Amino acid sequence: MSEEIQQELPRFTMKDENFICEVCGKQVIKLGYTARDHCPYCLCSKHVDHFPGDRSCSCHGILRPVAIDPGKKGTYKIVYQCEKCGMIKRNKTAKDDNMDLIVQIMSHPIEINRA
Repeated sequence: MSEEIQQELPRFTMKDENFICEVCGKQVIKLGYTARDHCPYCLCSKHVDHFPGDRSCSCHGILRPVAIDPGKKGTYKIVYQCEKCGMIKRNKTAKDDNMDLIVQIMSHPIEINRA
């Protein structure tokens, strides 16, 4: 995507939708307070955005959690790697995310493949 086009696109579009996770098959309910961008059960996501909520990315690969970045004030970001294109993305955790899985990933982060 060219720099000119990126500057014209909004940086965040609110998309808080229910969906069925393509990885674990569970029904995921929208958050109601911000945009839901991953499954709270398996923490996987789908590579559909260039910027949050824009749905303009044609990759559509599965974003697998590979690490957790501790943030400010007890918050965390999930570090994803796309299985299809290899892109690395970070997304904030949600209140209802699987904390057991977050702790497991923090304890055993997966090496990021920088292809």
